[in-house]
Formats: sequence, structure tokens, C-alpha cells
Amino acid sequence: MVRRAAAIYCGVPMRKKSSKTEPVLRAGTNLGESPACHPLDLGPDENGVARRVRSTTVICVRRGNSMVMAADGQVTLGSTVMKHSAKKIRRLYNDKILAGFAGSTADAFSLFTRFESKLEQYGGNLGRSAVELAKDWRTDKLLRQLQALLIVADAKQMFLLSGDGDVIEPDAVGNTEEGGLIATIGSGGSFALAAATALMENTPMTAREIVERSMKIAAEICIYSNQSVTIEELKAAE
Repeated sequence: MVRRAAAIYCGVPMRKKSSKTEPVLRAGTNLGESPACHPLDLGPDENGVARRVRSTTVICVRRGNSMVMAADGQVTLGSTVMKHSAKKIRRLYNDKILAGFAGSTADAFSLFTRFESKLEQYGGNLGRSAVELAKDWRTDKLLRQLQALLIVADAKQMFLLSGDGDVIEPDAVGNTEEGGLIATIGSGGSFALAAATALMENTPMTAREIVERSMKIAAEICIYSNQSVTIEELKAAE
């Protein structure tokens, strides 16, 4: 029986105290539209305009004994492309952990630093470290203002983290004996997820080949992503 990957985007709503005189739009709401919860919403800004995570595609795929993460290099400011070769993936904990982000760069690096300290504290235990980071991210008065989404992975597991305290491990995809997993974030993430799921279920391609092809497809569709791709790979011991 084939199991399909669930959509694993998370919203990261940022709460703001509303005044009595100024209406505040809910995340995903535009004037004249009914409220909606979009998976990329960051909530309203100071003017009540809905914000969304943009300008990136990050994908992580596991197949067999390979865990591969990739991200595009485009940085967009408004309607202007500011940089083509940004690196949105980091290796942590003696290069044993991969972490990729979508959202504010400064906020993401603050979270990377905090996450690495959790890894040190819990001896590289990815699941425990992810849960503890998500707990701090949701409850800490300063951390919960950070606007980013993270994918973290070691050679066997991957998790998606959000400021809502979510720690999500994706369902297996395709042949369960191969242990196929897929996680994506960013504005082009849904395109990469669809491509990777189809490739996982219908081809014998390796994890790296799936990632490369999915990123190319996403970059061709999403205007906030490009084909300057950074790829990192971990191998599990057989």
C-alpha cells in the first residue's frame, strides 16, 4: 500500500496587540476577503497587512541510507532580487546535523545557535533537541518573535520546526522498506514536495537525484527561488 506524504507546512502566526481604533487583519486575510489560514502566513504587520514567508525553497529527502537537504540561493527584498547565492543550509554538531531555514536570515541564525546548544546539551539527540528548541521558541518572550521555519535532520530522522511549538516528522513515502521521507518549506516548497513525492513513488532515483530534480522544477515555477542550489548530504551507517 502506497503512503503519500502529507503537506507539512506550518504557519508561524505572530501575535500583535490590536488597538480599539485600528482593525487588525488575521493571517491570510485581505480586505474584501474572508479570513483564511495560509500555511506560509506570518500574521499581520504593524499596518495590518498579511505577511508571508517568501524567497526560498528548502527540501530534505531521505531514501535508503542517504539524507539530502538542498536550498536555493535567492534573496528577495520586495520585488527586487538582492542576492543569488545565499547559503540557507548549515551543518551543525560536528557536521552530523543538517539545518535549513525559510524566513528572516538573522532570526534563522539565532535559532541555529540556540539549536546547536541544545544538541550539545543532549549529546546530539535530534528528536530531544528539536522538542526543547520548539518549547523555548514558543514560550520565550524574545524567541517567539523570530520569523522563520526550520528543517533539521540527521542521517535517519528529519523534523520541521515552527514558532508555534510544532515538531513535525513527515510520514513515509513510497516503498516503506526504503524509509522514504520528504519535508519542504518556503514559497517554492509545495512545488518541490509534489515533484519529490512523484519521483519517490515512481522512479528508482537516489535521494540526491530527487532533490536536484525537485529543486529545478520548483525554481522554474516559484519566482522567489532560483537554480543556484546548495546541497548537503549525510550517509547513515549500513
